Amino acid sequence: MVNEKVQLTSKQADGYVIPLGAINLVMVITDVGMVGCGAFDVEALDGFDYPSARVKSTTGGGIATIDDLLGGEVKDANGAAKELGVQEGMSGREALDRM
Repeated sequence: MVNEKVQLTSKQADGYVIPLGAINLVMVITDVGMVGCGAFDVEALDGFDYPSARVKSTTGGGIATIDDLLGGEVKDANGAAKELGVQEGMSGREALDRM
């Protein structure tokens, strides 16, 4: 597992990359919520009122690194994340800045 600090506009977050065989589980967690790769069920996290969004790659590959996640495009955001201003189409970094 890789854990690194991610500098956002006004705070730091924790980034994680967990190898799962041929793929990586990638997420960045703030003190409010998280943005993750496509493996996360953001609607299930909404049941806990936990703001979360998942991103898809903008380069055609998958989300394999924290940089991929930050530069990826929000595909889905749950209700708790949308209340914070997270919207589909924004970058992973923009979504994290709202959390």
